[in-house]
Order: sequence, then structure tokens, then C-alpha cells
Amino acid sequence: MYVIRLGDGTLRVPRSLTSDDGRLIGNAYVEIAPGEPDYDRWAAESITEAEDAERRRRWQEENDQLEREFLAFKAEQD
Repeated sequence: MYVIRLGDGTLRVPRSLTSDDGRLIGNAYVEIAPGEPDYDRWAAESITEAEDAERRRRWQEENDQLEREFLAFKAEQD
């Protein structure tokens, strides 16, 4: 998950929620507006929504060979 910078400057920062014993309950995004504490720290590593979409698209397109290799490996295990 990446820190996403929206068009109005708001940041969507990934957060994980865990139970008291450390088990993962869920992942979500928390929005931080300009001027809020830690905004500058998170803004330095943020990407735009378009950059996030491009990374997802590129990963899906370039994942085909890896998926074929995995499926071949899995078939050999059966």
C-alpha cells in the first residue's frame, strides 16, 4: 500500500489495525489534510492516484510470465 496524494492535497495513508494479541484485523487508509501533524513526512513519499493506477496496471500486465511459471510449478507438485 502506498501513500496516495489526492488532487486537493489530501493524503491517504495506509494503516493496519491489530488486536491486542497482535493479529491483523484489517488494513485501511486514513486521510491527512495539509497542515495536520505528520503531513510533511508522509507527503515526501506520496504518489498521485494516476501513478498508483499506472503501477497497478503495469504489475498486472507484467505479472503474466510469473503467473505461468507459478502454475507450471504448481502442476509439477500434484
